[in-house]
Amino acid sequence: MVSTTQSRPAPRSFAARLNLGSLLRAESSTFYLILGTTLFLVGIGLVMVLSASSVDSYLAEEGFYGRFLKQLTFAVLGIPVMLIASRLPLVFYKKWAVVFLVGSAIIQLLVFTPLGYETGGNRNWIRIGTFNAQPSELLKLALALWLGVALPKSMQRNGTHWKVLTPLVTAAGVMGLVMLGGDLGTVIILSMVVIGCLIFAGISWKNILVPIAGGAVIFLLFAIVSPNRVARITTFFGTACTTDTNWCWQPLHGTWAMANGSIFGVGLGLSKAKWSWLPAADNDYIFAIIGEELGMIGCIVVLALLVILAVGFLRVIRNATDPLIRIATGGIMFWLIGQAFMNIAVVLGVIPVLGVPLPFISSGGTALFMALAAVGVVLSFARHNERSKEIR
Repeated sequence: MVSTTQSRPAPRSFAARLNLGSLLRAESSTFYLILGTTLFLVGIGLVMVLSASSVDSYLAEEGFYGRFLKQLTFAVLGIPVMLIASRLPLVFYKKWAVVFLVGSAIIQLLVFTPLGYETGGNRNWIRIGTFNAQPSELLKLALALWLGVALPKSMQRNGTHWKVLTPLVTAAGVMGLVMLGGDLGTVIILSMVVIGCLIFAGISWKNILVPIAGGAVIFLLFAIVSPNRVARITTFFGTACTTDTNWCWQPLHGTWAMANGSIFGVGLGLSKAKWSWLPAADNDYIFAIIGEELGMIGCIVVLALLVILAVGFLRVIRNATDPLIRIATGGIMFWLIGQAFMNIAVVLGVIPVLGVPLPFISSGGTALFMALAAVGVVLSFARHNERSKEIR
């Protein structure tokens, strides 16, 4: 006898509990290491932007908290985007990498329209009403993802032949769009993204040295033709540097701010350099304010967090189950960690002033938003690695 009893569909509340349980599923230690370190850095950044920007923000008639509130807004927007990106599957990034790169390049072209404007000698910004954005920040993530897709295909076709570098033609075109606006600092960061992708793709050093050499020649040419860059370089290598020299003002006051902080700092909010003595105190030179207010201890904490973040990225690369994960994470690591240590090197006077912010910490909404999005992508890769391990 056949039973006529039919199975009833599960109640919606039960399905909702299952979905919620899946959403809250415990992730790997690498996932939480990267997530926790990133949130810690963003928290430090918000506190330091509040302190470092208060005076300049007031003088610009934005109120004491104007720039801080802008930074807070982008952090509030960026963190959910990071979490959403961490839930996207690997196939999503493979499918949309090309579209993302093309779209980012088109947005970059807007800087040459009436929407674009120049600041600090670089035409690399767009303004729509009261909203400002730096399109080149999108290109950093887009380039890393696209190379993560394009390089494995090129390696399959060309093996170890020099033609394996064919995707770099597109990468050079992308960097050329930024260079047309005169932003050499961002071009250097994009170059670091490319180098990171090449290294973790497994390209031979013989082939990697070719674009490095070509990029160095182009960098020197663009540095020589710009009076501002020549002045920065000659000032850096000069023997006499006083506050009477325009290009010495910022490096000197940055050094004095760091020295004033000593080991334990003068106290949070008590910086003297931020009172219109140090240009870009909340941006390119915010590490000097950290050194002044929080001392050597504060600087060491920031450096330690950056090292921990790099360790997290390396763990994702080590456990990579797909070439895209290994290559794109390598490019993102070279971007975020490389740019951070480049910024710190400038503040410490190790290299000439380049005008690159400190990721997660310096003020700059677009930069913070895209850095968080990039971390979200790496978190997605970490989840994919863990799921693949469970399946095996």
